Amino acid sequence: MRRAVMLGALLLWSAGCGEEAPMVPLEPPRAGGATTVDNRTSQAFAQPAANLRPEYDRLHRAGDAAFAAIFVPAPSRVNPGLGPTYNNVSCNGCHLRNGRGMPVMGPTAQRTQLLVRVSLPEGMPDHPHGAVPVPGLGLQVRDQSIYGQVPPASLTLSWVERTGQYADGTPYTLRSPNVRIVKSDGSALPEDMMMSLRLPPPVFGLGLLEAVPIEALRALEDPDDRDGDGISGRLNEVWDVALRTLLPGRFGWKANSPHLLQQSAEAYFNDMGISSPLFPEPDGTHEITTDILQAAVFYSESLGVPARTALEDPAVQRGEKLFRTLGCESCHRETLETGEAAYEELAFQRIHPYTDMLLHDMGPELADGRPDGAATGTEWRTPALWGLGLTHTVLPYSGFLHDGRARTIEEAVLWHGGEALTARDGFHRLSADDRAAVLKFLGSL
Repeated sequence: MRRAVMLGALLLWSAGCGEEAPMVPLEPPRAGGATTVDNRTSQAFAQPAANLRPEYDRLHRAGDAAFAAIFVPAPSRVNPGLGPTYNNVSCNGCHLRNGRGMPVMGPTAQRTQLLVRVSLPEGMPDHPHGAVPVPGLGLQVRDQSIYGQVPPASLTLSWVERTGQYADGTPYTLRSPNVRIVKSDGSALPEDMMMSLRLPPPVFGLGLLEAVPIEALRALEDPDDRDGDGISGRLNEVWDVALRTLLPGRFGWKANSPHLLQQSAEAYFNDMGISSPLFPEPDGTHEITTDILQAAVFYSESLGVPARTALEDPAVQRGEKLFRTLGCESCHRETLETGEAAYEELAFQRIHPYTDMLLHDMGPELADGRPDGAATGTEWRTPALWGLGLTHTVLPYSGFLHDGRARTIEEAVLWHGGEALTARDGFHRLSADDRAAVLKFLGSL
């Protein structure tokens, strides 16, 4: 929908015979279509889809258990397979309450929640667009280990702060991360090593995003900026490990996974050191079954999307109008429609995720300098904004943006650059009341 609809009945008029049509109440926009849940509490991201059929309740609960399972080293009768090196011990350990992670890592953190991806710029990847592992580190720095093992490296995180001010003189403070990697054997890191800090993103609504037809996303692409609006989004191209072919990327901060099954298997393997049928041991065995992997996938597919709030608030409505006027919706597309899906709950839904699922150049300040698939070191996938205003309700002090540098939604806006620079500068010039209205609108999502 092109604008927020106030709660209550609105009138539709017939343009056919000139007679007044009957009163027809219009429903407010439902963020996740029929999956939407009316819950704005700290458990808002943990609710099953409102339209989930009873026959899928058991599978959803099995997926919930798989997501919460705490893994331990083998041999064990319950949840064996952790390690020998890892970052965390469960899916919930990173995706706390199914939301964003906290921007913490290193010895002072109970468990690492930020992840560090690494690679080399040259070498022989095992597939097109593949990253080249760093000797001794692989493609992700695992800074934890099981008893009797030594992690390959330690991680410490510090922050560099800087100040700025709006056009009206109002001051603000931003921070950027500084990550230090020290190899346990004392050897030096490769001088040309590329590194990317990643914050775990929310996991609700993913089944809906997977059900958006690829043709609909291709229709949003404009890699050569033919319309001259300064926005040139494009799909990533990533390797499907099962089909051994390139597919459009959908998930991850750089859209580096083609579908939820592979993204989940990658998380088990990279974050916890747990093999699966998609990422087996060298001898072909694996530590979790296909059933467990599929249950975890179904859990993220079948979570409900929290409903928006304060639709009738004049400040929210003004902020939504300013959001569009600034050009934010060029990337954060309000409305998408799903097509056919594995489950009818997800099929043919009109949803409001505020994303185009495309890669965009976000400028040098947010750049990690590390390619991922066909994505460059300055490109990031537009994150969905649904549930944005609940971030700190679900988990206080969780971060925003790909590396958690932004402590607030306002800071996240101020870090935008590249294709979003015009929109960011427009926000910078707004009056204090108008900035507050934009932020109130974003908080209503």
